[in-house]
Amino acid sequence: MRITGILTTLVLSVGSLSVQADTLTFGIVPQQSAQKLARLWTPVTQYLSEKTGHEIRFATAKNIPTFEKRVLAGQYDIAYMNPYHFTVFNQKPGYRAIARQKDKQIKGIMVVRKDSPITDLAQLDGEKLAFPSPAAFAASVVPRANLDQKQIQFSPKYVSSHDSVYLNVAKGFFPAGGGVVRTFNNTDPAVRDQLKIFWTTDGYTPHAVAVAPDVSSDTAQQVQQALLAMADDPQGAELLKAINFKAFTPAQDSDWDDVRDLNITLLEHLLK
Repeated sequence: MRITGILTTLVLSVGSLSVQADTLTFGIVPQQSAQKLARLWTPVTQYLSEKTGHEIRFATAKNIPTFEKRVLAGQYDIAYMNPYHFTVFNQKPGYRAIARQKDKQIKGIMVVRKDSPITDLAQLDGEKLAFPSPAAFAASVVPRANLDQKQIQFSPKYVSSHDSVYLNVAKGFFPAGGGVVRTFNNTDPAVRDQLKIFWTTDGYTPHAVAVAPDVSSDTAQQVQQALLAMADDPQGAELLKAINFKAFTPAQDSDWDDVRDLNITLLEHLLK
């Protein structure tokens, strides 16, 4: 069953007309706490509900591995997932991309405390480092690959979210940790102001907004059109600003070929 039950159909009578509206879950990858994501994304799902005529409900998970299991099971009708996740869940169960951030590439970062002497990845040799989860693409997969490529020895510790990485580094529990620019900018200023970015990855196609295989083409198109129109609507533009987006652009599955070319195999076991 889906998080809110299998695609629920509501029939609303308006005079002699009968209007069919679907209840859809919109799963957001838990890069940050569920409370913060709900505050940022629930207004977006409410806006999309108004524009599409479908009831679209915010959903997330307690951590990224749980989110992965739910996406694999097709429990979210719509999902906002990281680039690597999309390359996996596009294969199984068959999520289809409908949108992504416009004119944006995702870049991973490594952060340290502002008073840290660390200025180069080589200085992390032998250290324990904080990451959100094993398959967090830009915040974990890419930085770890760069460390391995440079033969820098380190012990990864997974702390469940980007916000947890920033908090743990700020408190001095780890000398450095991985994140992405957007979540760094969105984190609590009291935490962010204690940190600095000292290293940034190359850029890749950003997170996907994708629909589950059993979501109809008509419904997918309605959601896509509502997302694309947000930037041209004052109300929608304000909601985008709150999540640090400028606009959405149409997406197709091949947009993530740059990520596929990295030949990441972390979640290959899920495809068997």
